Amino acid sequence: MGQLISNGANGGSDGSEPLTIPTDYLATYARARAVDPVRARNYIVHTTIGDPLCDEMMEQLSEVSARDSDRLIRAAIENPDDPVLRDAPAAVHAFVEDLQTVPAWVESASFDGGIRAFHRDSGACLASMLGGVLVEGFTTTIARSFFITGRLRDQGVRRLHQNNRHMIEILLPGGLDFRGDGWRLSIRIRLIHAKVRHLFNHSDDWDTEAWGEPLSAAQVGFALTAFSARMLQHMKKMGADYSESERDSFMDVWRYSGHLMGIPETILCGDYDDALALFEIGRLCEPDPGMESIVLANALINSAPVVAGIAERDARRKLTKYIFEVSRAMIGSEVADQLNYPPSRTIGVLRWFRLQRRYHQFMRKRFPRLTRESNFTAFNTLLEVSSLEELGIDYRLPDHVYAEQSRQW
Repeated sequence: MGQLISNGANGGSDGSEPLTIPTDYLATYARARAVDPVRARNYIVHTTIGDPLCDEMMEQLSEVSARDSDRLIRAAIENPDDPVLRDAPAAVHAFVEDLQTVPAWVESASFDGGIRAFHRDSGACLASMLGGVLVEGFTTTIARSFFITGRLRDQGVRRLHQNNRHMIEILLPGGLDFRGDGWRLSIRIRLIHAKVRHLFNHSDDWDTEAWGEPLSAAQVGFALTAFSARMLQHMKKMGADYSESERDSFMDVWRYSGHLMGIPETILCGDYDDALALFEIGRLCEPDPGMESIVLANALINSAPVVAGIAERDARRKLTKYIFEVSRAMIGSEVADQLNYPPSRTIGVLRWFRLQRRYHQFMRKRFPRLTRESNFTAFNTLLEVSSLEELGIDYRLPDHVYAEQSRQW
């Protein structure tokens, strides 16, 4: 798989360890090495790694019926004493044991400050996710897996609901407690990633030699830095205010969620500064955004008015235009142009957004009946939408690479 490099320039720290590089990463690895050779090498190593424990479980569960697989997975997460697990494949038992092992660095009390910061200004957090974090996530080759499956094109609204719900649940008090909703939703993401990897690795749709492992540990580790440290940067731009201790607490929440999602410790970000460094080196290692990134980023923003429940065509168009403007200001014109965003100004956009936020907060508190309808209030409505009404957590997994041919999950 990929190209094997064993010279001193690209091998291990002593030049003796060979490094397998997916061919699409050869040129970008060279530019990343010039900035931070240690982090760049580690990132590339993880482009060929998935989640060994869960990947093996999916391989073994492929030998049983979908119904039995669903029952085993639910029992493993919800009730490991369930008799149905007695004759489960060995990898399922290993998965159960792994779920009950909490890293020594996890302290539930350390989550409190991050939770407070989120609930004090959840709008800024959710705005940062929609206009910044999700879009930047799609600039990496992870977009290729979403594009091939058709997940965002076919079920974009559902995908956005699920992202909202996961973030809200892990940032509720007790959400990451053992078997809490945030804990279970993080595990669900891990299972979905493993199942999608299994489907790709048993299909002709994935070029492992060129692209590395589908939904690799590098890509998921990068995504976590975006949802944590990069999110905090965007929140500041949106007008959020948080202390250094709250920032560190927010990082603790996401780091534990990332562990639950199956990200190996070797690519799991540490503190805020470490996460930002990994985010920057990941962007350098990743190939420049391609057609898949363009399609998915634009599909994400165009689906937002539907999530907000806006049916009228002109209103949808206006809100979409507004979100594109805010997103461009957040991610920068260079990345926005790579994603084929419509041209728009960026000077003063975020400042105006912050002013509208303060005005909206004041008016909604003092004069709720007089709050004017505007692009901002429509955007704010969108950010408050989640799938919290779907109280049950379903562990069904996809059974086909293509979303339109798979059962709903």
